[in-house]
Amino acid sequence: MRRLNLYGERTLTVSTSQWIGLWLVLGGGFCQGTFMLPMKWTKSWNFENTWLIFSVSAYLIFPWIIVFATAPQFSQVFAATSAGTLVEVGLFGAGWAASAVSFGVGIDAIGLSVGFAIIYGLAAFGGAVIPLLTTPDISSSRITLTIASLIIMVVGVVVCSFAGKWKEKPKEPGKDAKLSYGAGVLMCVISGLLGACGNLGFDAGGKIVRVAENLGISSFNATSIVWAYLCIFMFLANAGYSVILLRRNHTASIFATKAGKYFPSGFLMGALWIGGFFLYGIGAGKLGQLGLSLGWGILMSAVVLIANAWGIGTGEWSGSPGWARRRLAYGLVILIIAIVGLSFANQIR
Repeated sequence: MRRLNLYGERTLTVSTSQWIGLWLVLGGGFCQGTFMLPMKWTKSWNFENTWLIFSVSAYLIFPWIIVFATAPQFSQVFAATSAGTLVEVGLFGAGWAASAVSFGVGIDAIGLSVGFAIIYGLAAFGGAVIPLLTTPDISSSRITLTIASLIIMVVGVVVCSFAGKWKEKPKEPGKDAKLSYGAGVLMCVISGLLGACGNLGFDAGGKIVRVAENLGISSFNATSIVWAYLCIFMFLANAGYSVILLRRNHTASIFATKAGKYFPSGFLMGALWIGGFFLYGIGAGKLGQLGLSLGWGILMSAVVLIANAWGIGTGEWSGSPGWARRRLAYGLVILIIAIVGLSFANQIR
């Protein structure tokens, strides 16, 4: 809503609905920045044990609970959707699944702070580049601001990456350690670059949404069908990778012999992960045209800052040299500046 001030200039006022939208987006950012935290509570489990429970809850149970509750006629939607559309969305789902596997492995290796900064920084990078390549007649000012912001983004990712270099330690002989710091950074880079497959999958899934709408399903509920379909591929890849590790490392018995109380932690991770997307989806809708710019920028910034707050609060940086902490702070500031720049660029037509 716009109104005139005493000087006849237009000023922007925020409606109650938009304020609610902003808080919902912040809530989504909190959930997304927090969902890996419970993994720190499962110390007696290996990565694959926790990741399997998370995969089952986040990618299989919760998405389909939502579908059964909001769009029980989903089978009719799939029957009426062309095979080509299902294959196209499925391919993007497979790419997103690979991103999720890399995400878990990378964060497990280098921690929440640096990992989230790299992954979400590069995810923002991909989210900005794709519109430039696919949208016709983009203004030169938008292209200029986007490119400048992307350059800043890359600098921020590099600075954050080097900030955690102090964690790199030589592998002890005879000890099966986690990935090296460098390998963990590489996994985070792969995750961030492939993260755009999720957005591309949702975009391609618009065809499924239109089929659902023709069957009398609301567009909001129809998106849950696309979400659950994409998550099938996420589940197969992540659960499959976890099972391979369980067999290779002989760690399946840990479920029965070590800390069965960790199961709720894995399910909490799943609830936070899907809750973040759910809150952001509702909040961005209430923001209207601001959802793709302001809402997106707030979400990305909140995720990076919340994850770093948890990382610092849980001791990931205890014992770190001063130069590393300063470099992390500089990197985060640079990333936030880049995210803000990309948000403004999204408003330019």
